[in-house]
Amino acid sequence: MFVKVCGVRNAADVAAGVAAGADALGFMLTESVRKLDTGTARALAAELPPGVLSVGVVNGVPAAEAGRLALAAGVRALQLHGRYTREDFAALAHLPLRLLRATHLDPDSAEPPELATGAYGEEMLLLDSPSYGRGERWDLGRLESARPSGKWLLAGGLTPANVAGAIRVAKPWGVDVSSGVESSRGIKDPQLIRDFVAAAKNAAKAENAENVENA
Repeated sequence: MFVKVCGVRNAADVAAGVAAGADALGFMLTESVRKLDTGTARALAAELPPGVLSVGVVNGVPAAEAGRLALAAGVRALQLHGRYTREDFAALAHLPLRLLRATHLDPDSAEPPELATGAYGEEMLLLDSPSYGRGERWDLGRLESARPSGKWLLAGGLTPANVAGAIRVAKPWGVDVSSGVESSRGIKDPQLIRDFVAAAKNAAKAENAENVENA
């Protein structure tokens, strides 16, 4: 189970995520209560060991600006969150960055998003709540008729208390959390980070063990 902790803002957040066993840490590079300037993000990303992926997260800026921010921040991956096109991803394909595409299932949209990981040239797909960044859960039952394929991460309202159940229902390749490991908006709690990563990893182990037993 790939676990990404997003919206980290300082050295303590980074240390907590690494110690907990997170596979990736996300740095908000555009407008957000968790936004970092690129200099701060670069300093924090440099603290990550090779096995932990640094991800710059952007929303609402042109693809060229997204790439510039990611390079200035010194991250190894770039997550485009929101209304980005295939052309946007193609424009970034030449950069030395792993690409993530974040989208959501909009119940009011007549045209569902492309849910095959890699459809836009991305390495990973993240499926979030329509009200992303607010820690709001969404109806996982919608996955019955619209389930992503490939390396996809579930996000939206996940917490240490509900992530195991969400994994059982959604069966994602990974999970992403931000608000669910905060003591107040934008303030990460090291214990919640530890609890979340442990709950997600243990849930995945239990699922694997059950699959082996039923094989």
